[in-house]
Amino acid sequence: MQRLITFSLLAALSGTLHAAPRLASPEALGRTLFFDSSLSLNRTQSCSTCHDPAKGFTDPRDNGVQGALSLGDDGHSLGDRNAPSAAYARFSPPFGKDAEGEWHGGQFHDGRAADLAAQAGGPPLNPIEMGMPDKATLVARLRDNPLYAEAFPVYFGAGVLDDPERGYAAMTQAIAAFEQTDEFAPFDSKYDRHLRGEYQLTEQEELGMTLFFSDQFTNCALCHQLERTPAAPGETFSNYRYFNIGVPVNRAARLANGLGEGHVDQGLLDNPAIDDPAQAGKFKVPTLRNVAVTGPYMHNGVFQDLRTVILFYNKYNSKSAKRQIDPETGTRWAAPEVAQNLALTELEHGPALDDKRIDALVAFLKTLTDARYEGLLQ
Repeated sequence: MQRLITFSLLAALSGTLHAAPRLASPEALGRTLFFDSSLSLNRTQSCSTCHDPAKGFTDPRDNGVQGALSLGDDGHSLGDRNAPSAAYARFSPPFGKDAEGEWHGGQFHDGRAADLAAQAGGPPLNPIEMGMPDKATLVARLRDNPLYAEAFPVYFGAGVLDDPERGYAAMTQAIAAFEQTDEFAPFDSKYDRHLRGEYQLTEQEELGMTLFFSDQFTNCALCHQLERTPAAPGETFSNYRYFNIGVPVNRAARLANGLGEGHVDQGLLDNPAIDDPAQAGKFKVPTLRNVAVTGPYMHNGVFQDLRTVILFYNKYNSKSAKRQIDPETGTRWAAPEVAQNLALTELEHGPALDDKRIDALVAFLKTLTDARYEGLLQ
């Protein structure tokens, strides 16, 4: 409500607020933009194509790579990273260093976008995503749409769509306003309902929750717990820091996108703001909200099953030969894509887990699914 008042006041002061527009708020404008395929060159993709509200705001398409990568508007280009969920993204702090001097926050897997608006401005101009040639072309399309021609001046000032820079920035701000609504962060999972006394966890879920938050039995909460603040009233299950956990190359994806095995994803070091080799291979800790319905997993979609992810972490602490086998390949876990800078202090914390405890953690992680997606759980 405060954002709406601010936008409307600015418009009134600039003399552009006349009749109420059909898109009744900046959030409503942003919602329409989020689903508008005209923001892509061939008019085949919108933000929602790779961040589908029906699939936890991730990309539900197979794209020939079991969903690991997203297909571009040109119908053949594939990226190199799995589309992160846009759900709960508003709680990631602006990219920078936290109180302890560690890099945290931002958007995308490497934090290269400082905030939601900066993130919204990336895909439309990316040649292998939505493929628009420049800001002027996109803003011209906005100007040709009567709904946008009516709404943008109201919320962002007269002549905003006559200036490509202003118009493009306004578009990103409107999309960001929509992404800050409760549609993206309802906090209504079984876990949330349990905290409110509205749902009784099963014995297995209860065990999983105990294990998850115990620094004696697992290392989960070392990275996937955030103290609640006024800005994040519910647990978002990420500290938004960056770690190299030793994720292997997704060879099938690299073969499909043409980058080949010689390419190395440097993670945080690929962020233009970072030039420290000690950041190579580090990726932002994702939220675990809706994790059970938003596979495949890791920044490159290399793992299909949530249980595999827990087994991957468990391999660092288990001496069992069985635990050194990737259940999805039937062979030993592949080597890290970036072998230096591994977060061994965090990864080797805690004892090895038996099947009962691994299954309990999976059961708990399923309770982090928003109510609207519970029908997607297997």
